[in-house]
Amino acid sequence: MTAADPRIDAVRRFGRFYTGRIEALRDAYLGFGWSLAECRVLYELANREGVTAADLGRDLGLDGGYLSRILRRFAAEGLLAQERDPADGRIRLLRMTATGRDAFLPLDRKQNEVTGNILAGLPGAAANELVGAMRRIEELLGGAGGPAYVLRGLRPGDLGWLISRHGALYTEEYGWNGEFEVLVARIIAEAMERFDPAREGVWIAERDGVPVGSVMLVRVDDETAKLRVLLVEPAARGLGIGGRLIDECTAFSRRVGYRRIVLWTHSVLQGARRLYARAGYRLVASEPFEGFGQHLDSETWRLDL
Repeated sequence: MTAADPRIDAVRRFGRFYTGRIEALRDAYLGFGWSLAECRVLYELANREGVTAADLGRDLGLDGGYLSRILRRFAAEGLLAQERDPADGRIRLLRMTATGRDAFLPLDRKQNEVTGNILAGLPGAAANELVGAMRRIEELLGGAGGPAYVLRGLRPGDLGWLISRHGALYTEEYGWNGEFEVLVARIIAEAMERFDPAREGVWIAERDGVPVGSVMLVRVDDETAKLRVLLVEPAARGLGIGGRLIDECTAFSRRVGYRRIVLWTHSVLQGARRLYARAGYRLVASEPFEGFGQHLDSETWRLDL
């Protein structure tokens, strides 16, 4: 019988789909003679030092009796050894043997291959969207989620993403019309046509292969640089990405000898304004602005280096 809340059906449907997609229900996961639960225990043993049976049971949510049977099997097959904790002889530490590592490596390679095939079978940017959605599920359900983000330079496709996300986000969050996306496209096109990597830079914040933030620094004259197109995706806010992107522009500008950085923004962008103020920028000019389908107050901010 269908649950009253349609969200329950949706979550259960996804669970059925995904366990089938990764062949999780087979007695021998990926043809290696171990169940999915046994493979998870092997993974933990291969990637953790000095773990106890209690640790594994707690972290994997496995019944103690079931876990004990798995560990006994691994010990009998020579995959697992136990040793006393030097700090407390009453505690038994689990250690994967050399035989265990030799057995685990083909399984690990096969899992990478299967996962890689899933990603490779998706069109365009869908693979990155899938990874981002999985990370978000993990975060919402209380998982650690891995490294927060990395900063990198431009890659093919980044400029198109930067333009489209500015257009979409500013429409969703502030109701701005297509004029803003056109402006962003013009800014990027003009900057990249004369781009000088010795004096200018573009930084992309990336999370699990998915772009989640951007900033550009362009030359105005020999002493002045301009910070442009700062953006952080809503799902990635709160991680310090915006401040880090601004700091990268500041550090780069000092290295190459600029004496100041300027930027153009609007009073309605309160989050960005707080970041600029925190980084030492000060408001130097403000005037009414008619554009993007809105009545706005445009602002110029400056940071002296």
